[in-house]
Amino acid sequence: MARQVVLQAGRRPFLTLFLALALACLVAATALAAPGVLPVPKAGPAVSVPGMVTVVDLGAKTCIPCKMMVPVLDEVEKEYKGRAAVVFIDVTKYSELATQLGIRAIPTQIFYDKKGREVARHEGFMDKKTLSGKLDKMLGK
Repeated sequence: MARQVVLQAGRRPFLTLFLALALACLVAATALAAPGVLPVPKAGPAVSVPGMVTVVDLGAKTCIPCKMMVPVLDEVEKEYKGRAAVVFIDVTKYSELATQLGIRAIPTQIFYDKKGREVARHEGFMDKKTLSGKLDKMLGK
């Protein structure tokens, strides 16, 4: 019976080490997933345009709601030229970036301030009035 106690006591440091390692991984994952300035992707398009309010639309050319976003984004890009940037990222070509950005559904619009910090996110189709309203608010209008 004393032998069992010794074996159990011998296992506890490993359990403690395992739990400490699991907690450290959880803290690190939470810190990496925190909103803020995004890491620069290793390959693919720039996520935000430095010094400009940016809306990034992540979608696919085969997705119907994504196709509905095309004319909206084209109009907004023309209307806000020089004041805000509009970027489209095809998640079928840049799936690693989509994963890095935590994309769960397409289309997804991510709004970045002039410093490149994420300030808002929307999943699904967004009409021009709503999109323009969000940009106007970010631009201080």
